[in-house]
Amino acid sequence: MTGALLLTSCGEGDDTPVLTWYINPDDGGQQALAEKCTEEADGAYRIQTSLLPNDAPSQREQLARRLAAGDSSLDIMSLDPPFIPELAEAGFLAPVPDDVAERTTQDTLEGALTGSSWNDELVTVPFWANTQILWYRKSVAEEAGLDMSQPVTWDEIIDAAIEQDKYLGVQGIRAESMTVWVNALIESQGESVIVDPAASAEELETNLDSEAGRNAAEILGRIGAEGLGGPGIASMDENQSMLLFQRDNGSFMVNWPFVWAATNAAAEEGSLDSSLPEDIGWAPYPQVDEDTPAAAPLGGINLGVGAESEHPDLAFQAIECIVTPENQTEYFVTNGNPPSSASAFEDPRIEEDYPMAYTIREALDGAAPRPQTPFYNEISEVIQESFTPVSGVDPDSTPAEADRYITDVLRGERLL
Repeated sequence: MTGALLLTSCGEGDDTPVLTWYINPDDGGQQALAEKCTEEADGAYRIQTSLLPNDAPSQREQLARRLAAGDSSLDIMSLDPPFIPELAEAGFLAPVPDDVAERTTQDTLEGALTGSSWNDELVTVPFWANTQILWYRKSVAEEAGLDMSQPVTWDEIIDAAIEQDKYLGVQGIRAESMTVWVNALIESQGESVIVDPAASAEELETNLDSEAGRNAAEILGRIGAEGLGGPGIASMDENQSMLLFQRDNGSFMVNWPFVWAATNAAAEEGSLDSSLPEDIGWAPYPQVDEDTPAAAPLGGINLGVGAESEHPDLAFQAIECIVTPENQTEYFVTNGNPPSSASAFEDPRIEEDYPMAYTIREALDGAAPRPQTPFYNEISEVIQESFTPVSGVDPDSTPAEADRYITDVLRGERLL
């Protein structure tokens, strides 16, 4: 509706170029930025927004189909990092001009920069970044004798939950969040799911059937076997695991920064105990072993321009406006999505609203993207199917079966 209003307001005689920005659902922040940058453009262009589906796989499907059909309306696209290699490899993205790349990545955090690139080339512009951290109930950590100022391991928080008869907040649903979890566990051991990201479908090899893959499966299987994810773990997504964590039997949780604002809002309105936020602490993502730093999941959104856009130069001008550190700060404060710019974290409003901002920033510097490959969709779907339900994950068989499954699918010998 807003996009239609913007077009109508131009008038029949107004020949101002209109840029369509395909956005993922948020709390209105991208629409506000579209309006702001339209005003600042002073007639050079107008930005109208078009809303994509709620979940990332559906967003990818819609954009890929439009791009493959040569749709010229895809001026600006909000893209989930895992799907960028597929679109770049297919030639669906307009090249990022060198001067734009230089200006928009001067202080980009390392994890976000990695997620914006393919084959060591910047193919999208970092907008906002995201990562998971470890949220914990201070009372539970204290009872367990854990020093949360130091890194903790998955085994330590699992043991603490068992000893105190508590639940862990994890995402056990058969969805993208399972790929996020499995990938983070493997990356946290200094390994990667894919051996060579640039390999063709016939030559691509995965690294699930390895010590790192079996260790990851051991953690998932133990949580499932012990019932630590709660009775509804098979349908536990990010929001449901937050609700579980907020209850009296909550203990530790891996999740995105949105949970802080959501928990405080619920406490203020009275649907949660008003003292609950005082019992919540935060720490870096858990380690798999105490000798290897954890690699937290990388999320966020990058901005790309469609290869068939009729206004690529104007689209990149608009993107430069959208991703200024000031706008990234505003987007974090209003929508809860962290900046990809290091300097954006320096705004005092961020620390006031998100006291764990430093932990988020540190996590983003070491965050690891999900497998970067044009075949990400196939790999992710196999991981989701193979590692759910978590109660059935067996370190002696699940990783090996997933490896074979991926190989068969990519060779055309088996269907998803």
